[in-house]
Amino acid sequence: MTSVGPGDGDGGGYEQNQDSRLWHVTLSVSGKPAPLSEVRRGLEQLAHDHPFLLTSRYADDHAEIRYWEEARDLHDAAAVALRLWGEHRSSAQLPPWEIVGLEVIDRATYHLRVAEGYGPPPAHPVGVHPY
Repeated sequence: MTSVGPGDGDGGGYEQNQDSRLWHVTLSVSGKPAPLSEVRRGLEQLAHDHPFLLTSRYADDHAEIRYWEEARDLHDAAAVALRLWGEHRSSAQLPPWEIVGLEVIDRATYHLRVAEGYGPPPAHPVGVHPY
């Protein structure tokens, strides 16, 4: 992967050593209530379109999506996450909800939290589940 480096002011500073890392993403969305069957179907379509999604939890007025993202840095992982809901709202027929929360942590932090008992709630099997 190529990224823009600090350079020497001529705009041509490039580095080739930027390796991708894994980031654990939790995206929270909410809005006006929608029929549960439509929310579930939309999240299932999103998971089908993007099999990297680990799990989704939902209610009639909010949802949480968790997945791993491969990106150069936190900024890139967060940028992808912030586009996910809006870019797939039409194709997956997702509710017109807004993003209300985003957490992006590196793999080491995720595993440290789990080991210390502060990780995410016990995981459901991979897929889409009600709260």
